[in-house]
Amino acid sequence: MTLREIQQPIKDRYREDPDAARITLRATGAAQAGAMSCSVDIGRAIYAAEAHPGVGGPGSAACSGDLLLGALAACAQLTCQMVAANMGIDGATVSVSVEGDLDLRGTLGTADVPVGFEAIRVQFAFDGDIEPDRLERLKDRTERYCVVLQTLLSPPRIDAAWTVGP
Repeated sequence: MTLREIQQPIKDRYREDPDAARITLRATGAAQAGAMSCSVDIGRAIYAAEAHPGVGGPGSAACSGDLLLGALAACAQLTCQMVAANMGIDGATVSVSVEGDLDLRGTLGTADVPVGFEAIRVQFAFDGDIEPDRLERLKDRTERYCVVLQTLLSPPRIDAAWTVGP
């Protein structure tokens, strides 16, 4: 069964019932021993996370920046693979690497610099024969449909709520 055949009934259902396409994903952080580590539960897996060594963390697990860049790499990789499959591009491979630059002085409060990534670079490596116009369509569709990329390019409203008590 092809990806197109798998997705067609899903697409049809969403066209008939747009509310069926609306989902809520959840992630929950929980403290571990000490101030420098936590676990992140996404409901299907639990990931270890630690503060980056550049802010005093041990460096033996992913930091939150690693997880953000990893989410972008995974989304871009999967999106490109699915777009290529739906375009009938066979026998080619793609790999995605992501890098991000940040100044840790911001998160430590030691300088008046922004907190967070200053720049993120996404590199797609395509290995296979493809006409330039099809490569351009693959690029355009991959970037258009990559959820994490689009979220970073057009950030959503974020509401933070705090509760106190047991």
